[in-house]
Amino acid sequence: MDFIDLAAQQRRIPETLNASIARVFAHGQYVNGPEVRELEATLAGYVGAKHAVGCASGTDALLMALMAFGIGPGDAVFTTPFTFVATAEVVGLLGATPVFVDIDPATFNIDPAKLEQAMEAVEKGDPALHPLPGAFCGKLRPRAVIPVDLFGLPADYDAIEAVAARRVIAVIEDAAQSFGGEYKGRKAGSFGAIACTSFFPAKPLGCYGDGGMCFTDDDRFVGLLRSIRNHGQGSDKYENIRIGINGRLDTLQASILLAKFAIFPEEIDLRREVARRYNELLTGSVKTPEIPEGCKSAWAQYSILAQDSEERSSLIAKLKKAGIPTAIYYPKPLHRQTAFSCLGYKEGDFPVSEDCAQRIFSLPMHPYLTAGDQRRIAALFQ
Repeated sequence: MDFIDLAAQQRRIPETLNASIARVFAHGQYVNGPEVRELEATLAGYVGAKHAVGCASGTDALLMALMAFGIGPGDAVFTTPFTFVATAEVVGLLGATPVFVDIDPATFNIDPAKLEQAMEAVEKGDPALHPLPGAFCGKLRPRAVIPVDLFGLPADYDAIEAVAARRVIAVIEDAAQSFGGEYKGRKAGSFGAIACTSFFPAKPLGCYGDGGMCFTDDDRFVGLLRSIRNHGQGSDKYENIRIGINGRLDTLQASILLAKFAIFPEEIDLRREVARRYNELLTGSVKTPEIPEGCKSAWAQYSILAQDSEERSSLIAKLKKAGIPTAIYYPKPLHRQTAFSCLGYKEGDFPVSEDCAQRIFSLPMHPYLTAGDQRRIAALFQ
């Protein structure tokens, strides 16, 4: 059994995939070719955003968004410690400081009430109000918040944007896992001033390598993002008007994404059916995911909570013996990672994230997981 079955997807669309790739070989525009522009227009329309800017990875999308806001040294960027390192890594790359905020135990997404406390703590320089990066306490300017739509479920954007608006702080959506998800009738990728997603192969819409995209409704940002992704280019490639990066999306990857997007809405529906069956089969045996009213997950992962780390280890071993793969996201929260040790956070600063890290694990999840395989998995929890 595969954790994510990309081969089953490929078997559905070989002709479309091959034809799309062949068109790129025929015209030979491997960088910024027509498929990149077509993909940008297609996905902007799907998300409901005015503009889309393709780039080389989801990490580059986040980096470009922060650069568009001029984030740098002395700036505080609020985000969750319960996510992949890229979300906070890009903050550090620009010399800014990640200020971590604990998560809601029901959704695994950033807790808006704790976000409010964190912003107040930074403004007052008071770590008694919220755990702060010790070395920078009292020296930071609140500039941005990056909510992460974890496991495919959009964060609580009404609450987060209200907190941010009171302080005129930018919201940058990290929709790396949630493309295809919805929050109160709006698609993931349409929140904040800039939204970012990833096309890493394991994502709900993934290419055959790395890729990413930024979405925005703001005409000012789209020009900035296009310049930043191409070495700060101005009117031509030999005019450089700002510091940028080589963040271009390969035309071949755009062609693959166009072919895969043709079946993407159906695959999202199939993912939701797989999640529904899991919920029916596993409720009462383990803590299954909660989806708040008005939200739809893209189900990038199906993650459950054991009672404790010992039960998790036992269940994973039992599943492995039966040939069923599992994964643990994220076994060590970011505030405990060596890369962020300079911030001075300590164990116990973010107890919900730490507790989830000890108990969470994920089961196989993809659109082509059969009901029979799910029953086989669920039987091992009895």
